[in-house]
Amino acid sequence: MTELHTVASIFIGDNSGRPAVLTTASSDPPCITLAYADVKGQCERFKQQSTALFGSEVPVGTVISSLLPNGLGCLLVFLATTMQRNVAAPLNPAMRQGEVEFYLEDGGSKVLIVPEQSSEDSEGVRAARKLGIPVWSVGWSTEAGGIQLAMLGSPPVDPPAFKHANVTVGPNPNDVALLLHTSGTTGRPKAVPLTHGNLARSMLNIANTYELGKEDRSFVVMPLFHVHGLIGSTLAALYGGGSVVVPPRFSASHFWPEFAAAGATWYSAVPTIHQILLRHGAPRELPHIRFIRSCSSALAPTVLADLESKFKAPVLEAYAMTEAAHQMCSNPLPPAAHKPGSVGIPQGVELAILDDAGNLTRVGEVCIRGPNVTQGYLNNAEANAKSFTAESRWFRTGDQGYVDEDGYVVLTGRIKELINRGGEKISPLELDAVLLKCPGVTEAVSFGVDDEMYGQEVNAVVVPTQGAEGGEVTEEAVRGFMEGEVAKFKVPKRVFVASELPRTATGKIQRRVVAEHFAGAQKQQQ
Repeated sequence: MTELHTVASIFIGDNSGRPAVLTTASSDPPCITLAYADVKGQCERFKQQSTALFGSEVPVGTVISSLLPNGLGCLLVFLATTMQRNVAAPLNPAMRQGEVEFYLEDGGSKVLIVPEQSSEDSEGVRAARKLGIPVWSVGWSTEAGGIQLAMLGSPPVDPPAFKHANVTVGPNPNDVALLLHTSGTTGRPKAVPLTHGNLARSMLNIANTYELGKEDRSFVVMPLFHVHGLIGSTLAALYGGGSVVVPPRFSASHFWPEFAAAGATWYSAVPTIHQILLRHGAPRELPHIRFIRSCSSALAPTVLADLESKFKAPVLEAYAMTEAAHQMCSNPLPPAAHKPGSVGIPQGVELAILDDAGNLTRVGEVCIRGPNVTQGYLNNAEANAKSFTAESRWFRTGDQGYVDEDGYVVLTGRIKELINRGGEKISPLELDAVLLKCPGVTEAVSFGVDDEMYGQEVNAVVVPTQGAEGGEVTEEAVRGFMEGEVAKFKVPKRVFVASELPRTATGKIQRRVVAEHFAGAQKQQQ
């Protein structure tokens, strides 16, 4: 059955009456529970309404973009789009008009979907109008039967008039289901097409890693326009037959009450969110947590230890990329070992450490291949030539690392972010971990800056722990601590003390952006 290798696989089996998607008290709509059969029915409702709005059956492969906050509408729009063999291209709702224009044009979008309360003056609508792309609004009406599509500013389409819409063939494993762009840390963002086959294999891999089943319930705090939230937290849980809880956004004050009220059993997040939860402390009555997953950036061993101590659950660090439809490696569940400082073992992928010439080496670039990996970037032959080895089709991740004696992968940094001080290659990840041991420091990022004598020098930024005394975390104190922990050439020449670090929309800290922000500000002052 081809459905087993597509997103439609989440609807195969005996789950029709079981809960699939739940919203929270802070959601809009609040406290909704949809069974698997209900979700499938809403996908058909979307198809009927989109057919009416498009004027005919939407052609297979049509790219449908969306600018939607986390919630029921966002998830249903994705599922319904892919189930009717179209391409979902979810975008960050915080984007400005110029950014939206780039992504709509680059991806070849034919429709933009926005929340029903959107105005003509919103960034996304202005972008779509400029490009001549139709704008649909989406809302929810329990009285009318659920999801409601309309041309922006017009009444919703009346779905009963389309009860007898033709039933099309289900998705094919080779159909592109999802179109996302890389973060563009080394240049222009690249469009990554992911097929149903890519997504289905990634869902399978993640479900197998964490033994996800019908009793598991994921609390989704990552954005659904990102593979971490969409695939890692949501689709994998549904593939396992369990359910997902979708709050409108991450809120430290709402997290534990809504997690407990929904009966959630696990969550996956970036280290930034884990640290925010640690600052707020554990609830008086801690719910049972089967495991906590961390992904999308490096988790400091000290933070992992604090999470396990306070939340009484194993913390499993994973390693993922958009090009791999999310997960590549993960630390396994107990009783197998999960190693602080390691991203775990390969999960459903082949992994090799290669040098620049494509030969096996002990320490080098982490490369992967497998059914979950994209076949290549959209309309970008140059990027494909750089990112895939010619004959063996290994995908080059851009990360440097090695495999330890137990088969666990250890990352030592982004190849382009390694600090080269007078020929000494310094891993910023290593320095970050040491900086986080410094008393009073809760976040830290190290990076290289240009230097006339050494080529590059080490700089760092630290964020003090809330409540730390004003004089406790200073540049002199941090440098003094580092002098006792690392070789002299690794000690940061400059340490910036800041109240916060610049982050992406998904909570990731991009080292290049941090370096530009702090080192650039220093140059302006000189």
